[in-house]
Amino acid sequence: MLFRRIGQVLAQATVAVLLAGVAAGPAAATQETGPADIRAAIEAVPGLRVVEEQQAASGFRFFVLALHQPTDHRHPEKGGFEQRLTLMHRGTDRPTVLYTSGYAVSTAQFRVEPTELLDANQVSTEQRFFGTSRPEPADWTDLDIRQAAADHHRVVEALRAVYRAAWISTGGSKGGMTTVYHRRFYPQDVAGSVAYSAPNNVDDHEDSAYLDFLRTVGTPECRGALQAAQRALLERRTALVAGYQAWADSRGDDFRLVGSADKAFEIAVLRAPFMFWQGRGQAACAAVPAPDASDDALYGWLADVAQLPVYADSVVNEFVPYFYQLGTQLGYFPVETAHLDGLLRYPGATEPRTFVPRDVPLRYQPQAMRDVDRWVRTHGDRLMFVNGGADPSVAEPFRLGRGSRDSYLFQVPGGTHAARIAKLPAADAAAASATLRRWAAV
Repeated sequence: MLFRRIGQVLAQATVAVLLAGVAAGPAAATQETGPADIRAAIEAVPGLRVVEEQQAASGFRFFVLALHQPTDHRHPEKGGFEQRLTLMHRGTDRPTVLYTSGYAVSTAQFRVEPTELLDANQVSTEQRFFGTSRPEPADWTDLDIRQAAADHHRVVEALRAVYRAAWISTGGSKGGMTTVYHRRFYPQDVAGSVAYSAPNNVDDHEDSAYLDFLRTVGTPECRGALQAAQRALLERRTALVAGYQAWADSRGDDFRLVGSADKAFEIAVLRAPFMFWQGRGQAACAAVPAPDASDDALYGWLADVAQLPVYADSVVNEFVPYFYQLGTQLGYFPVETAHLDGLLRYPGATEPRTFVPRDVPLRYQPQAMRDVDRWVRTHGDRLMFVNGGADPSVAEPFRLGRGSRDSYLFQVPGGTHAARIAKLPAADAAAASATLRRWAAV
């Protein structure tokens, strides 16, 4: 979820690293179709403006857009903000894929998997309160799944005047969750949805599924090696935290939001097994350092797996909206601590409250996720979930029920958080691709 996502930002990877195939390249068979000047058609959409057009590969045009959104869709008279979007234009006769990461939008030019499979246009959206899509002044109560779903609804309504063929929505991890929430409140906006690696924390007070998953995933030897590495890291925390603080000092950074480098270090150690299985899996077990490894080896492994830079103020402050969502509606996973008795200093440090300024109230709303889960099982229509079999993020997955219609669950055996249709067993990949094309009528 979050920390793999932030790590991708720090590594300067594209925002779509979990889903993207390749950057937009030359068109395979058809050329751009539609208005002679697609920019003029876009600029004619009420409330939408072109921020810039970037040079794109042959057969494509790429725009950075801004759409006026009400801060509170129930009370549009209270003012609004501009939501940042990007548009990879392929042709007005092609389907359109609505993609979100659930965070800030990237201006890198990329196509996610459904866009490639459908040779479609792609509209990428920025989540409210992230990036430049932030109301001023910010009323945090306006950040909830229903308001964000209304944002996506207005995006589809606005651009459907230009792109009249079928729409498909998609996203991975938090973006997959956001995709489902949009469908919950606006089920007819799109012809189908593909949610990759999307957690479904129905009851945040009963999270044993996450712990049970981490106690059985992979081999006993690998799980033991991870726990031994955690203990070694905490036993050597004095020297390692000093290096962590020195790194922050060299950047002019600090840990004021989290509290200290020592606390940030402990949080990273606690989350390391979850992030290891989420992003690497059994194949990386041989690289887990032994307890007698050097300080540099232990620190380097933790920095890579748990993304130590994400806890510094310069990065983590950008993701306060996500932690706010965790603490108010989405919920989050617990961590195992029994094997670290006597080494921990900060009870409850991994909770969302650590990452949200104290003057911002966090009041959890348990009904929000229960409502979405119930809708998927009783009324969910044209939904596709693609998960990795070894990904702890989906220890609590979305499940289909008797009322789910034309909806499917697919799993990549042994797969991580980077599950994709292309990684499914051949028969499943063919079925998923055929379903997607059927939904999009191509």
